[in-house]
Amino acid sequence: MADGTERLRGYAHAVLQPGFEGTHAPDWLLRRLADGLGSVLLFARNIAGLEQVAELTASLRSANPDVIIAVDEEGGDVTRLEAATGSSYPGNLALGAVDDEGLTEQVARSLGRVLARVGIDLDYAPDVDVNSNPNNPVIGVRSFGADPELVARHAAAWVRGLQSAGVGACAKHFPGHGDTDTDSHFALPTVRATPEELRDVALPPFRAAIDTGVHAVMVGHLLLPEIEPEVPSSLSRAVTTGLLRDELGFSGLITTDALEMRAVADLYGLERAVVLAVGAGADLVCTGQAGNDELVGRLRSALVDAVERGELAQERLAEAAGRVARFAAQSRAEMAETGECAEADGGIGFAAARRALRVTIRDAGALPLRAAPHPAPHVVAFTTSGPAGLGSIAETSLGAELAAVLPGTTRAALGECADAALERIVADAAGRPLVLAVRSAHRHPWMLAALDRILSRRPDSIVAEMGLPGTTEALGAAYLVAHGASRACAAAVAGALTQGTDSWL
Repeated sequence: MADGTERLRGYAHAVLQPGFEGTHAPDWLLRRLADGLGSVLLFARNIAGLEQVAELTASLRSANPDVIIAVDEEGGDVTRLEAATGSSYPGNLALGAVDDEGLTEQVARSLGRVLARVGIDLDYAPDVDVNSNPNNPVIGVRSFGADPELVARHAAAWVRGLQSAGVGACAKHFPGHGDTDTDSHFALPTVRATPEELRDVALPPFRAAIDTGVHAVMVGHLLLPEIEPEVPSSLSRAVTTGLLRDELGFSGLITTDALEMRAVADLYGLERAVVLAVGAGADLVCTGQAGNDELVGRLRSALVDAVERGELAQERLAEAAGRVARFAAQSRAEMAETGECAEADGGIGFAAARRALRVTIRDAGALPLRAAPHPAPHVVAFTTSGPAGLGSIAETSLGAELAAVLPGTTRAALGECADAALERIVADAAGRPLVLAVRSAHRHPWMLAALDRILSRRPDSIVAEMGLPGTTEALGAAYLVAHGASRACAAAVAGALTQGTDSWL
């Protein structure tokens, strides 16, 4: 009996993926890894630079050579490696706007080479959701677009590029988070699509990723009443096993989205959610931001206890642990086959962002902005709380990039505000170019209202849309759509503002 319990504990340890605090591996984590913990997820809080990340991943592997080290590095607005500065790559929406599959593959390969060099072997990307709801609060610029066929083509290209660098890709958020108006970080979204609608719109990109050989698929926290009316997709056997395994024929690693997200945690608690997720067919259960010795112990015990009382089949837990081990072995083999990692293409991200930029000039004299002795511009970033997964650096990325090329540029932030704040903006920009940086303005009535009021006073203002353009018509003397707010996208906008049309044609 003791041997059987130890075996169960080993299986349970293997399927858990916690996070942790700090830029060095804590003692508790190293002990857990030595005892068979299967995976670790890195966040921005664990990253202080590429050299430090490489040292961190080496220390994790010294405790367990078979550990899967994952990161949520999409490029674009969702970056962990470059959270302090903003990503030097554009995100998916920008790549979809260019619609050059070769470019998408190049960008993903370059990003993969960076990840491989610092010891990451699983990247929770690409996001292959079809953003069919323009009011989606959490996907938006993370999607290649609203057309299933376009998203499918670029999903395949991104997978090819990343995995050619020896890093496993993970298509997410199965079976599709694009047609939602709720952020699953805060509540459980409902997708009311029929099975036929799901197969026509949301599933083609996942099929394309699977056909391309994607190593992992992440199941999201979504309620699909037409398929599984009782529990979220991440805890549903009908979705995880029936749809993903059986219908789509996926044989790789199935991971969950972070189980501490309120869409699941508020309803089930972490221990219960972990048991249900593994029972549904997940192989690796992510607890994302949550991680400490006591929590990992509780989750391991929850899985062991569920098997011992007959709620969770031992064969299912063993199967999950075995698939984690196979992914780790495959990852080591691919890293060895790739050999010494080639250098990332440092310019490809900025070149891609320039190609994605769209500019409408309504006043021929609006561009370019000029350096001294001409007055420097005043840049106003319209800020929102934003999706939980997006880095705050993206709110002010344009101001930082423009200040770097036009000394004297001043910056301000504007949230939902009183009239006095709008008056102050107009006053501060008197006699100077005014640049208004918005992010998915169509989703925020206050933002559109503020734009309207400022433009009525300053019709010569330049408007830069750093998010999903939605249905907003061209505004201001010049209107620039960057399809994202990463550092690369902001640099492309700054280039167009200061160098004129030659910088973005």
